[in-house]
Amino acid sequence: MNHCFLPVSIRIDGKAIVLIGGGRVALHKAVLLSRFTQTAKVVAPEFDPGFASVPFERIGKHYEPADLDGAWLVYICTGDRALNAEVKAECERRGVLASVCDDPALCDFISPAIHREGNVTLAVSSDAKDVRRSIRIRDRIKLLVEEGRLSLQ
Repeated sequence: MNHCFLPVSIRIDGKAIVLIGGGRVALHKAVLLSRFTQTAKVVAPEFDPGFASVPFERIGKHYEPADLDGAWLVYICTGDRALNAEVKAECERRGVLASVCDDPALCDFISPAIHREGNVTLAVSSDAKDVRRSIRIRDRIKLLVEEGRLSLQ
């Protein structure tokens, strides 16, 4: 199946964002998200040590459907495909948008490769088909900006 994602910027202030999972992939998403908001909830039985530097509320426990109460946006990053699918199904029942990390077929949205400078955000996406390529292009743009060869003014 060929998935197509619409690149949009979504207003998240005041919205309940939940991350399910506490490993390396969840940490990556949390760090990215923390550049845009200081409020989110992370639910996992254990957390990568890097979460100590992320401003989000950490709830140390196994996932249960009540963890999605009031959620507006959910990142699902458990590393357990069956659990990820279970959480995604619960999100669908609740009408909550969810991104299942490393499984684009289950995603309602994906996170592009981002460079943020002030109030300008550059996002490069490949519709989750070639993430490494998106990152390479983002890094080239970032380098051009840092070298002064591309102005964001």
